[in-house]
Amino acid sequence: MYRSILVACLGALALGLPAIPQQGVAPKVGAAPAAAPSAPQPSAAPTPQQAAQQTAPNPGDVKFGSTSTEIIVPVTVTDERGKFVSNLEASDFRILDEGKSQKIRFFSHDPKQPVVIGFLLDMSASARIHWKTFQDAIMELVWAILPGDPRYTGYLITYSTEAELAVNTTQDSEKITDKIRTLRPGGNAALHDAIYRACTDRKLVPGEPYEPRRVIVIVGDGHDSSSKRTLAQVLELAQRNLVTIYAISTQNFGFENPDKDVLEKLVAETGGRIEYPLDNLYKDVSGYLSHPTDDGNYALNVGTGGYAGEISKAIIKAVGGISGDVQQQYVMRYIPDIAENDKTLYRHIKVTIPALNNVIIRAKPGYWAKPVNN
Repeated sequence: MYRSILVACLGALALGLPAIPQQGVAPKVGAAPAAAPSAPQPSAAPTPQQAAQQTAPNPGDVKFGSTSTEIIVPVTVTDERGKFVSNLEASDFRILDEGKSQKIRFFSHDPKQPVVIGFLLDMSASARIHWKTFQDAIMELVWAILPGDPRYTGYLITYSTEAELAVNTTQDSEKITDKIRTLRPGGNAALHDAIYRACTDRKLVPGEPYEPRRVIVIVGDGHDSSSKRTLAQVLELAQRNLVTIYAISTQNFGFENPDKDVLEKLVAETGGRIEYPLDNLYKDVSGYLSHPTDDGNYALNVGTGGYAGEISKAIIKAVGGISGDVQQQYVMRYIPDIAENDKTLYRHIKVTIPALNNVIIRAKPGYWAKPVNN
């Protein structure tokens, strides 16, 4: 029953990756596009198949790497109200690499673009609050993004005191959801090690990281208490492996979260986004007790079933926001024009749309110029 209700809600949010309704999408507004990079030309960089041979020579090989000089830039564009702007073309965009304009060699806005997505779930003791609702919503996210199409693959990493590759890369969403049903929170949190495992220790898909591109969704509060790796180490590793990180924060209304900046840094530095489904959740709900109480399991004493409905609705909306963002991204690639004597290790990039000043553009701020060494 719960799954059928959620499926209906997610359908209303246009979550299905294989087919995206175009109604209600913000149109391109403003003056005609100014001069921009010329139309995409056939790429001289390695094809996805060639890239796969470089990074994963044999099926099941877990050796990650990024040896191509081609830079991939996923970009999300919204208007001021948060609606996706979905009818832009390559000539509308401008990519600056260390301030120098680059030629876009590949451009796609295909909602069916291949993706391999890692679901990283916080199973520490702090995840106990509202876990059942998060559990159901995460399964709906898996079903929505892995519809049985071979273009979409995923894997599951859980983390508490240690990070575990719970389900290796698969097209079968049921393998992941079956495992999620068995999970019970408890222990410490090893978020950094979970990101490390996502970048080093799973079966690769031929074509990564171009087709399919790499995405991680973290469901947690950003806290880490038992990892062997540091935040700086795993953030650099994710950047070098061309991973875009998203997050659904489990931070609860009325509680302080000293690790809030961790998730925000991870998503900002890789071009993703974060959702806070429980933030300010009860502000408009009649009868809310204005202070949290400790009943032994750190749950809010909310009094009536109406609060459970608010929680469920907010989490479903957050799931819809993440799924919609993944499917609505523009994906561009370019080969940076770098002088032979340029020794810059981390190169800054900026994506602009010269003809549109009233849109919000979200993309990663840069990349490492040398390949990763795990």
